[in-house]
Amino acid sequence: MKLVLLSGGSGKRLWPLSNDVRSKQFLKMLHAPNGERESMVQRIWRQLDANQLTDDVFISTTNSQGDLIQSQLGTNVRMIIEAESRDTFPSIALAATYLYSKIGAELSEVITVMPVDPYVEEAFFTKIKQLEDAINQSGSDLALIGVTPTYPSTKYGYIIPLKEEGQKQSHTYQKVHSFKEKPSVEQAQKLLEHNALWNCGVFAFRLGYLIDLLEEKGLPSHYDKLTEQYGNLPKISFDYEVVEKAGHVVVIPYERDWKDLGTWNTLTEEMDVNLIGRGFLGEDCANTHVINELDLPVAVIGVSDMVIAVSPDGILVSDKAKSHLVKNLMKDMDQRPMYEERRWGWYHVLNFQKMYEKEEVLTKKLHIHAGKNLSYQYHRKRSEVWVIVAGEGEFVLNDRLSLVGPGDVLQIPVGAKHGIKAIKDIEIIEVQMGSELQEEDIIRLFMSWDEMKAFLNRNDKGGSL
Repeated sequence: MKLVLLSGGSGKRLWPLSNDVRSKQFLKMLHAPNGERESMVQRIWRQLDANQLTDDVFISTTNSQGDLIQSQLGTNVRMIIEAESRDTFPSIALAATYLYSKIGAELSEVITVMPVDPYVEEAFFTKIKQLEDAINQSGSDLALIGVTPTYPSTKYGYIIPLKEEGQKQSHTYQKVHSFKEKPSVEQAQKLLEHNALWNCGVFAFRLGYLIDLLEEKGLPSHYDKLTEQYGNLPKISFDYEVVEKAGHVVVIPYERDWKDLGTWNTLTEEMDVNLIGRGFLGEDCANTHVINELDLPVAVIGVSDMVIAVSPDGILVSDKAKSHLVKNLMKDMDQRPMYEERRWGWYHVLNFQKMYEKEEVLTKKLHIHAGKNLSYQYHRKRSEVWVIVAGEGEFVLNDRLSLVGPGDVLQIPVGAKHGIKAIKDIEIIEVQMGSELQEEDIIRLFMSWDEMKAFLNRNDKGGSL
């Protein structure tokens, strides 16, 4: 069985900490067994590893999240990159063609797809392992996991099992009668009376089933060809396009805790402390949480049932019960992310301004972890000045290597090839100047530092260190 984790979303319900790059699954606010803080994606990966499932895992994601996944899970994690985010049907279709034409998976192989960020207990992964047997034993098109509801929710879709006389109780699965998407409270109550289950977005199918379906729709079954047409695929969910049209579907009930930590209200319920970051929380503040990513103190006195979230992107002060409304408030806000985590470390935007017509200045603080490196790269529309504030590293400029440390000022003209590797953790103040200061203005020549140095040695370049 191959397992595909879907990682996407903008996470605007958890603004200001989440944005188009750092969505909710990457926020490190959960308590890990080692006493440190972990993100939702790190938690699910740890659970998959404990259940011997990581060897066959692929993460389907976008280019903007690739660096963040490698930063949190390591560079060996296997990713299937979407050119753009287009909902779950296109992403699952792309993953299927990748497994078929790039990995060489058999058409009989069972593929399980799940979100990258459910908050579940260990028993959930026993159900994941049962999906393959459910497909093989039932001969069904699809097998799902359905969560036993704890209340008549209007936020989730429902799976309605088929009532069958004499249905074998030894089966771990039930046949599915129908589906209901996000009902009213009254409808949800009636669904619970018919033993309906929450749809938690976990699907399993034989690879051949989806490949045949793509060919029926006139879509390519090979990854490279589908990638070329990806921008033309409909933005539609896998539920609507496949699951609800399938002829034979079964579901495995899961009766333990399952949560979608998609709002500040639900996320703070699973936090083990009420204050993260620099600040003060008065003793008279009941059920109030403060999450502060800035190096400025935040003092909160005399308020209860609140969430206060502070990041380089902004400040949120909200009643917990109404914190989900932030998504509507921020939906039309067009602001570049001010903080991003990368495979090599992180950066924080300190200032951005337009000096005069067609000239922009952007100032960043970069932190590069020891042993990590920026790619060997150049920019077409900007020059840069780096001031090394702390740490030590190797710096390369136009194929010449040198050692750098605190106090060094590095001038990088437009079009100059450059990169840096940290020997000790490095902090850099970077000033960009140019006509269009965008993250996309980057041409990468080598991602690996060893490959870059091997190239310099072959061409008798590099100078001496």
